[in-house]
Amino acid sequence: MALLSILSPLFEFGFMQRALVGSLALSLSAAPLGVFLMLRRMSLTGDAMAHGILPGAALGYLIAGLSVGAMTIGGIIAGLAVAVASGLVARSTVLREDTSLASFYLISLALGVLLVSTRGSNVDLLHVLFGTVLALNDEALWLLGGVASVTLLGLAMLFRPLVLECLDPGFLRSVSRWSPVAHYGFLALLVLNLVAGFHALGTLMAVGYMVLPAAASRFWVREITPLLSLSALLAFAGSLGGLLLSYHADLPTGPAIVLCLGLIYLVSLVLGRQGLLCARLRQTKHLRA
Repeated sequence: MALLSILSPLFEFGFMQRALVGSLALSLSAAPLGVFLMLRRMSLTGDAMAHGILPGAALGYLIAGLSVGAMTIGGIIAGLAVAVASGLVARSTVLREDTSLASFYLISLALGVLLVSTRGSNVDLLHVLFGTVLALNDEALWLLGGVASVTLLGLAMLFRPLVLECLDPGFLRSVSRWSPVAHYGFLALLVLNLVAGFHALGTLMAVGYMVLPAAASRFWVREITPLLSLSALLAFAGSLGGLLLSYHADLPTGPAIVLCLGLIYLVSLVLGRQGLLCARLRQTKHLRA
């Protein structure tokens, strides 16, 4: 009975059901993408690009208000522009790509906040920065479902080149023409998922669906296919826990979801097969032997 009372909001309220469906779509697309971010050592790059979409989303807001379509198109254009511009700067100057990306990220974040503040209220600014997963409408759900479908199809098509690029990008460039396709295709999928996550968690926390489940799953499994599956499962578990926590404890939903994902990460860090406790036990057994 206690479990039914905890889960009852998911059956009683339409907004909770919509939030759960949207979270499921993000879990199926963003979390597996986060595994490749982790393997390519680009987790902080994903965070920087998440902030890079803000000016485009802000322009969409200035033109059409809180329109899913306008903010999505603006966010995609801004995210791709930041990714391409940082890459060009890295290839044409003495700066490395992480430095150029961080520079564009700071400019984009400041510009986006300024654009929203010129016309909107503090509520609008909070909506853009932190999202409103409990206010997802049909248009937003179609967007999340479409992005999830495109992402899964794209990952299936680019799976082998992406795995090779994670292991040895130089080897992939030398033996295949798929290297630039895999690289820029991956960046395009990354921008799409960041824009989709923006509608649920805002620009400041959208990357949480990518980094935390992927990092947590790494403490349990090592093979790439189980990593992809487990990351999606952990992302959905964190979403479910965050939605229920936010409802029963009257907390902001986005931060509650990210904190639940963070809790899963911390538990995996300690108790996972590759975590701290098991590593200490293996070390003790080795010393005894």
